[in-house]
Amino acid sequence: MKPLKRKKFEKLYEPLEEELVAMARWVQATGARVLVLFEGRDTAGKGGAIQAVARPLNPRQCRTVALPKPSDREKTQWYFQRYVEHLPAAGEIVLFDRSWYNRAGVEKVMGFATEAQVAAFLDHAPRFEQLLVDEGILLFKYWLTSDQARQEERLSERLEDPLKRWKLSPIDLAAREKYDAYTQAREAMLKATHTAHAPWTLVDFNDQHRGRLTLIRNLLDRLPDTAIDPEPLDMKPLGHAPSEESFGVLAPIAPYDPD
Repeated sequence: MKPLKRKKFEKLYEPLEEELVAMARWVQATGARVLVLFEGRDTAGKGGAIQAVARPLNPRQCRTVALPKPSDREKTQWYFQRYVEHLPAAGEIVLFDRSWYNRAGVEKVMGFATEAQVAAFLDHAPRFEQLLVDEGILLFKYWLTSDQARQEERLSERLEDPLKRWKLSPIDLAAREKYDAYTQAREAMLKATHTAHAPWTLVDFNDQHRGRLTLIRNLLDRLPDTAIDPEPLDMKPLGHAPSEESFGVLAPIAPYDPD
């Protein structure tokens, strides 16, 4: 299958934007709570997928959560504790750029968690997610897949592009030699945490444009019927000619002129 060019992607993405806005309107009207986890290897395309979901939505309603490494204090807390405070309230959509599944992935493979901690996590995660679902949270878990050759290509691109260099960390480079170890960790994670109440969905992100469309289509199809008409607004014409903006104390700075 040929890679999907950006122009074609934008054309196919446009109607999905309308459906995403309709979804957000439904979430607001019904008080639903939507939680979407984005997981996958380094460079799989989590950030771009999250941006594609969030792009047409009100940022006051749709939040992205990308937590840094835990503080010394957080390391002594219940493992799930720092994630709980970011769960959605009524009418909200929360997108996790990596989540509590760090423990089953990077922490396991890179030795940041002990075998006992990983085993406890794999035992506790399904029960934690059962509580979320029983509480009424709509939970969606996505794993973005990519081949090692594609990962290498994207890591090289980040290294060479000054606008993407910030995405590259020493951990990313150290993980390059552990592709198979990440595969084994993922399979163990899926075996333990792919449940009827909180199933995983794997999406091929070797072609990131196609992957974004696939993920969004799947997310929308798994939600209830979100067809709610927008609240009608009566915008009457002004009773006078539009005014130009005036300034007293300060004026705008000069417009940018590349010439």
